[in-house]
Amino acid sequence: MGRGKIEIKRIENSTNRQVTYSKRRNGIIKKATEITVLCEAKVSLIIFSNNGKMHAYNSPESSVEDILDQYHKISGKRLWDAKHENLSNEIDRVKKENDNMQIELRHLKGEDITALPYPDLMRLEDALENGLMEIYKMHKKNHRMLEDENNQLAYMLHKQEMDGNMREMEAGVCSNPSERDYHYQNPIPSFGFRVQPMQPNLQDRM
Repeated sequence: MGRGKIEIKRIENSTNRQVTYSKRRNGIIKKATEITVLCEAKVSLIIFSNNGKMHAYNSPESSVEDILDQYHKISGKRLWDAKHENLSNEIDRVKKENDNMQIELRHLKGEDITALPYPDLMRLEDALENGLMEIYKMHKKNHRMLEDENNQLAYMLHKQEMDGNMREMEAGVCSNPSERDYHYQNPIPSFGFRVQPMQPNLQDRM
């Protein structure tokens, strides 16, 4: 007796569905390999399972990109939408801009400038002068900032020294109360004078 027909519909049991997927996938890849070898056909096969896992097969010495390019040429259809086209154009623009910047950088370094026309040399000279001016401004700004920081540090150091001297003076005065009172009562130093009497002392005569 032959095998009965299998109804083609979704397999509800997840385990049976996964087993059937693995068997059919391997069978399709086997058939793709056979037709490639037997008929020298170019085959590109991409399979995605229901959980997003990808399996692919390409004919030897070919890639998905090569086969897609050939498909575009023969069918005249584009698989990329306008968004991808714009992205491709943007990538080309950025690449071209980067190449131009690399060329300009070599010119600024003094490389490959012998063949430049006079207007390009003048623009290069202006760019170098502007660059030097910006470097000078930045250096001047940094120098001014360093001077301000140095002055601030010198002021703080001087202030600390003055505060330390004041504390030492206060500590010295407070350690001798009599000297402290004397300084408070006689802020200006006094000078003594000895007066000689014009007449002899009467007590000495008696």
